[in-house]
Amino acid sequence: GAAPRPLCIVLDDNFYYRSMRYEVYQLARKYSLSFCQLFLEGPLEQCLRRNRLRSHPLPDETIRLMATRIEPPDPRKNAWEQNSLVLKSSECPSEDDAQIINLLATALENPVKQNEENTEQKEADRVACAASTVHQADQTCRRVISQTMKEAKDKNVLPSEMKSLAEELNKLKAAFLEDLRQETHLKNETGQQNHSFDPATSVFSSFQREATSVVNKYI
Repeated sequence: GAAPRPLCIVLDDNFYYRSMRYEVYQLARKYSLSFCQLFLEGPLEQCLRRNRLRSHPLPDETIRLMATRIEPPDPRKNAWEQNSLVLKSSECPSEDDAQIINLLATALENPVKQNEENTEQKEADRVACAASTVHQADQTCRRVISQTMKEAKDKNVLPSEMKSLAEELNKLKAAFLEDLRQETHLKNETGQQNHSFDPATSVFSSFQREATSVVNKYI
């Protein structure tokens, strides 16, 4: 009979932190499967325009924050991202089809091996660990913002001011996460290790103080 056609599983998501994609790569390595990445790159203003045309658009601030967070594939630094293709989502020429097919073919011909352990792989692990730290802190900040907004509403902050408060808190969060990203990257570069340091707890306490200071201006 005919040879079975290869099964392709498409994970359609932003995967904005590299650590999120690295988890999928690890699964591929565990089961000796193929792995590749297709990254659609678009100008921020175009993304904002497209979002506004959706039936349920997200706030502009959400799209802007995503643009600051997203980490494109970097095959030169990360060996595990070598099967990656970056396309301009604003153009989409017909030649892109051939590039995508070539990407899939290359990935299928070179499944990830379980015994891949080298310097580049260890560097990828460090990058993924750093991104995971920021992701964890991001979730913590989100919970703080949610609780802070609830407290502001309970104290009768005006609806018009609630919107300004939310924007201010989200900008504060973006700044905190960028600081943490830089600090974590520096520690990895210098090989510093501090197993007793919990970034989520550290961010929670300092961000909580700053958020309380911000909300006090509105009360």
